[in-house]
Amino acid sequence: MVVDYGAVRLIKKQVGERLTELLRARPGLSQAAQEQQGRHLINEQVAVWSDAEAVKRGVATSPREDALIAQAVFDLQFRAGRLQQHLDNTLVENIFINGYADVWLDFTDGRRVRVAPVADSDEELRELLRDLARRTTGQAERSLSTADPFLALRLADGSRLQAVIDVTPGTYMTIRRHSMRHADLPELVSRGMLDSTLEAFLRACVRAEKNVMIVGGQAAGKTTLLRALLKEIDPDERFATLETEFELFAHENGYHQQVVPMEARESNGEMVAGVAAGEITLMDLMYRALRMTLTRIVVGEVRGPEIVAMLQAMTNGAGGNLCTLHAIHPSVVFDRIAELYLLAQANMSESLAYRQAANGLHFIVFVSSVDETKIGGHRHRFVSHVLEVTGIGEGGRPETNQIFGPRPEWGEHRAVPLMLPRCINDLRRAGFDASLLNTPAGAWGAALPLLVREAAL
Repeated sequence: MVVDYGAVRLIKKQVGERLTELLRARPGLSQAAQEQQGRHLINEQVAVWSDAEAVKRGVATSPREDALIAQAVFDLQFRAGRLQQHLDNTLVENIFINGYADVWLDFTDGRRVRVAPVADSDEELRELLRDLARRTTGQAERSLSTADPFLALRLADGSRLQAVIDVTPGTYMTIRRHSMRHADLPELVSRGMLDSTLEAFLRACVRAEKNVMIVGGQAAGKTTLLRALLKEIDPDERFATLETEFELFAHENGYHQQVVPMEARESNGEMVAGVAAGEITLMDLMYRALRMTLTRIVVGEVRGPEIVAMLQAMTNGAGGNLCTLHAIHPSVVFDRIAELYLLAQANMSESLAYRQAANGLHFIVFVSSVDETKIGGHRHRFVSHVLEVTGIGEGGRPETNQIFGPRPEWGEHRAVPLMLPRCINDLRRAGFDASLLNTPAGAWGAALPLLVREAAL
């Protein structure tokens, strides 16, 4: 049944006005109470609309139509409007809007499907975004205007929304979902992201307090893997998570008791003495976190000057720090680190970046993504490389050992054991069985063709 969204917007406006009056009379009304009152007011207004429609049409509206109108009004008033149906769909991985009339969904099985618009005009879509910005809990109100054409939000379900206007032909928006908010390493093994050998190795890296950087391209699964590694930290250990928007959810996983979750904050758009008023950067959070008696610091994504403080924490602290970084290949990781160093401060140098990376990092874990949807397959995400950082090498660049890597000659692009790390005794003390690294094909071996298995042995 087609919903009359013109009627939905009108009823929402009427309900909103009545709710505003109610809140003036009863300030401090909880969100749950507001929604309960909203349901009551919506039902009243829908009944008025239904009576008017019956006169106009000469026939009564159906109970189903009334219920659909009421739910659409509730979603527009308290949720994400027509977007809510997609946010409620656990199979939706990403939502893309390229102007109000062009809406696409990415599904967890790799499909990308175009769906009906979630607004009838660009201005309606912008108004929905402004409503979401006003209602987002736990964050300062964020605007969307010609003066401030960018909007970043964390929605109620933890999804990350990024929108832009004016510098694009219409309103463009991306919503990234978090379908695996509380994944652990065994679940990633079951999904084929890593095998049980690498699972045991990464578990030991965390427990042995090794500094680990997870690297990969966009949407490769870096954050998902980082969430899983956090589950290997003891529940009573005190550590901080530093993020631009909360995506790690360690403070909500029901397991850790001493998490200090810290979230950066955008400026309110004003400049005071040349400084963006109200802005709190990851760098600001990093320096505060270093004073909070923490065993570890976890940065959801290093993408700016905070790389300096992150590597300083890795060289000065007890170890066990974790972070993610964008890079398209393992070979460019140190160049990416140097690039961020040079952008951080004028007095930074490439050699300093290399030296701090060599001294601070223990392991680099690279996550690859292969999209085979165009040939009838699926999108695959898996760990392909694990590099041990062993110090300064030739030319002043960090030197690495490839502990896990692909074996393309076998047709195997996932990470399999290649050699023992220098710190193997540290990992043994953390419970790792080093003999697992003696099987060249790792736990993937049983799935390899017979001739390949024989070659591996």
